[in-house]
Amino acid sequence: MCIFLSLFIAFYYFNIFFFGITSPGKHYVAFLDQHFNYIRILRHLLLSSTGQILNWLGYTAISSDTELLVSGHGRIQLVYSCLGLGVMSFFSAFIIAYPKKLKTKLIFLISGLLAIQVLNIVRFVLLALFWRNTRGIILDHHTIFNIIIYIIIAVSLYFWVKHDDRSPAAHAKN
Repeated sequence: MCIFLSLFIAFYYFNIFFFGITSPGKHYVAFLDQHFNYIRILRHLLLSSTGQILNWLGYTAISSDTELLVSGHGRIQLVYSCLGLGVMSFFSAFIIAYPKKLKTKLIFLISGLLAIQVLNIVRFVLLALFWRNTRGIILDHHTIFNIIIYIIIAVSLYFWVKHDDRSPAAHAKN
């Protein structure tokens, strides 16, 4: 549990720290922003993937560094909290901390992180087409997405933890 919490805190706050030093302002580090800004790369991949899917579906979508506009539907602005870095920090910390074989961890970690972002892209497609910003709502799309994604992660982790990753020959000996 201590390893999980330590990793989660390290991943979560590193992302916030890195976002801070790669955003123009008081502590801006241009070199990191220009050469190692994984947050900007992730944002670009999410927006361009969402735009491409919308174009394949017959909509006209264009994106910039932080926004996606769908003709006749509206726009979404992809801010830091939309990237899923907190969810990915939780998932990564759990997988790394859990005592399983390295190969099993790597496969589940990579596939899980990709699945989280695929679900994020699905969310952006739906938001671009159907979201209307209404004041006074109790649950916003961030909260709804987080609830859904954490349920999916919990179920996935349950089955992953329960799965015995020993070889079939090891099962025969038992």
